[in-house]
Amino acid sequence: MRTDVDIAQEAELESMDSIAAKLGLGPDDIELWGANKAKLTIEAVRNYRDKKGGKLILVTAMTPTRSGEGKTTVTIGLAQALSKLGKKATLGIREPSIGPTMGIKGGAAGGGYSQVLPMEDINLHFTGDMHAIGIAHNLLSALINNHLHRGNKLDLDSRRILWPRVLDMNDRALRNTVVGLGGKSHGMPNENSFGITASSEVMAILCLSNGLTELKEKISQILIGYTYDDSPVYSHDIGGIGAMGALLKHAIKPNLVQTIEGVPAFVHGGPFANIAHGTSSLVSTKVGLALSDYFVTEAGFGSDLGAEKFFNIVCRQGGLEPDAVVMVVTVRALKRQGGVSNKNLKEKNVPAMKRGLDNLSKHLENIQMFGLPTVVAINRFPSDSDEEIEYLVKLCDSIEVPSAVVDVHKKGGQGGIELAENVVKQCSGQSRFSPLYPLKEEPKEKIHDIATKIYGAKNVVYTPQAEKDLRLIDKIGLKELPVCMVKTHYSLSDDRKLLGRPVGFKIKIHEVRVSAGAGFIIPMAGDITTMPGLPKRPAALDIDVGEDGRITGLF
Repeated sequence: MRTDVDIAQEAELESMDSIAAKLGLGPDDIELWGANKAKLTIEAVRNYRDKKGGKLILVTAMTPTRSGEGKTTVTIGLAQALSKLGKKATLGIREPSIGPTMGIKGGAAGGGYSQVLPMEDINLHFTGDMHAIGIAHNLLSALINNHLHRGNKLDLDSRRILWPRVLDMNDRALRNTVVGLGGKSHGMPNENSFGITASSEVMAILCLSNGLTELKEKISQILIGYTYDDSPVYSHDIGGIGAMGALLKHAIKPNLVQTIEGVPAFVHGGPFANIAHGTSSLVSTKVGLALSDYFVTEAGFGSDLGAEKFFNIVCRQGGLEPDAVVMVVTVRALKRQGGVSNKNLKEKNVPAMKRGLDNLSKHLENIQMFGLPTVVAINRFPSDSDEEIEYLVKLCDSIEVPSAVVDVHKKGGQGGIELAENVVKQCSGQSRFSPLYPLKEEPKEKIHDIATKIYGAKNVVYTPQAEKDLRLIDKIGLKELPVCMVKTHYSLSDDRKLLGRPVGFKIKIHEVRVSAGAGFIIPMAGDITTMPGLPKRPAALDIDVGEDGRITGLF
């Protein structure tokens, strides 16, 4: 059986000039990064980011299984199918983080005959954006500790420094650390922590900025901690904003690559959806829209996380109005939400699928709250039986939602033609999109709206620490920011063990952080950490490279 990496390595790639030309871009609009990767120039971004564009399609999913439901693969396959229909289509997805690539998930460049290429480069280092974001983030960490070491003129309370360090690797041992040990010449001792690079506020800022000027303005507003008398300290108080911007000079330029069928693809930015806003960069989305009839993008995990944040945060900041939503559904996800264990998901179990329908129904209701038409993409896996697929089609018919069986992993764009036709039909009307809540609501009201309307919770409870955090947010004038919830992606609730469509549960907020630079408040629910750990058997154990440079084991 041919693996994803085998298929990718055997594909014939078009020149980047040819891919750019499909978007109406010339050689002067791109900067080559090797033979098969390019970045748009700053001038090209300026020329197109504010122009009126085509239709915006968001791909989301029901509550996923541990292995994911192929949302990225469907996103790529849909763009290829639209192209086969004669549409000028482009897609935008996030850059993979090396931590999950070496952990449980593997790569994030699609699969089979719906991949973005060169997949090895995209999954491993790519154009260096992750490194640039990490080093810019850690520069601010170093400047903060240098300020403490050099006398602490700002009177910054070392016990209340909010700015961690980051590393693009899953390493649970770094979640809680102490720095500055070893004596006076080695810095001021204080507790610190590490997050994964994708969780960095610098990542969120880059993905929500239109250019370097706005990027630096947002970086300057990062809240790094408090003084001993509760006054906020921002990054501009520490300095180094220009240097951070210089480190991100190339990272903010959208990355242009191609699908296995030669469809232009932007792969830029990589915030996670369970700990950040979960969508590729705003600037690549706006440029892609300006250059396409149909622009397909994805939001991480289910509608309760990535899609909700895309609508309430990204669309607000970018002035975007989506035209349609694709809901990725799988037989195995329905069985999982129907109570089947992860190890038994390949076994036929139609009754469990029926029980899992409640979960899908809730996700579809979530999209309806934003006034958007939805098409269900039934993503077929090799283990799915014809009976299960036919039953899933009937389930969608029973709730009167248009659906299409897709097999873009095996057939590429041809396997998504019916889905593409449905999407074009749904995009024919006028967008009726509207966010879930007004920004003038109090933070607790916004949190309540998300928890009760999107998750289906009974109510929200707060720890004393969360209550204190909210009072501080009010005090420093940031209460009108949108909300970016942090919770598990395995359940609609904040408890990963509550499957299906749970009712009567409470969302517990144990802490409320704020990303003042990125422009959102972050309520922390459940036991989610910003630094993932490796699984019992990491994917890294199966990856290898030969003397000729050929990589194996990457998926």
